Amino acid sequence: MTRRSLYRMIAVFLLTASGFGMAAHARAEPTSAVVLMYHRFGETEYPSTSVDMDQFLAHVEELTNGGYEVLPLPEIVAALNTGTPLPDRAVAITVDDAYASVYEKAWPVLKEKGLPFTLFVATDPVDRGIEGYMTWDNIRELSDAGVTIGSQAVTHPHMPRMSSERNRTELTRSADILQEHLGARPTLFAYPYGEASLDVMGLAKEAGYVAGFGQHSGTANTTSALFYLPRFPINVHYGGVDRFKRLVNTMALPVSGLTPRDPLLPVQGTGNPPAFGFTVDGVTEGLDGLNCYHSDASSITQMEKLGNRVEVRFDSAFAPGRTRINCTMPTRNGRWRWFGMQYYVPPQ
Repeated sequence: MTRRSLYRMIAVFLLTASGFGMAAHARAEPTSAVVLMYHRFGETEYPSTSVDMDQFLAHVEELTNGGYEVLPLPEIVAALNTGTPLPDRAVAITVDDAYASVYEKAWPVLKEKGLPFTLFVATDPVDRGIEGYMTWDNIRELSDAGVTIGSQAVTHPHMPRMSSERNRTELTRSADILQEHLGARPTLFAYPYGEASLDVMGLAKEAGYVAGFGQHSGTANTTSALFYLPRFPINVHYGGVDRFKRLVNTMALPVSGLTPRDPLLPVQGTGNPPAFGFTVDGVTEGLDGLNCYHSDASSITQMEKLGNRVEVRFDSAFAPGRTRINCTMPTRNGRWRWFGMQYYVPPQ
């Protein structure tokens, strides 16, 4: 039996898996994979969500000739859930929002190179035939060719701001629509804008999904929250091939005891700024080189390491919107370990 056949068998059983907290089976060097996130291709008017085609072609060249194994995302999710070993430098490609440039520019390249990828679809823009988005015929062609199709809700809302009833409808209705058009129900979900909460994660599991993905950086591994898995965002500003090589060579920074676990923070009061902390599992060498950074206007006032426990404190509340925290440490072999989180504060 080939390794890929084994992964596919595991993926079938994944539908019976449970839990939306930390995935099980952490090990000294856990099963891990880098998951990449793209949106648009060659759309120069959207630099924050698009990648230049020259950049993308360089990425594909690196992935096909640099000693990586690009695997279908369901196989990686199955391995993370069960602790089944993945090859070193396992990579998955994901694309959000189903823009037309995916079909017109990226798909021919990926098809020619035989690289699997996952497309996350918000169904409403496709249903409405909005200019700049793929059509159902386009998406059906990709699905028939073996591309994994996941959901990104119906209307691409800010889910932590919505009611549970609204979110439940977004999750189930989008799956119904995808099944209607493609003949298969999606099992993977990408939170719009990467915004989630423990409540939203629970609703995603309740709706029949087996994993959920954010937009925070980091290497997905067996200690990652299965319903809030990280992905490295790629765009024109951060799409240079040298940086790309660093990202696809990152290793897991396995953690436990994350606080706060809920990506949704209050606007003010207790819990904002968060008392951010985690314990590094199974890795002792190089902890002196671990550093954390964040994207908010507030400052890190204290970062304390008590053995393998890391505690970070901030001088003021996080502003409304998204704040990303990245913690990295170098290894002896020149690669980096990376753990990240995204927290969301709703508008006042």
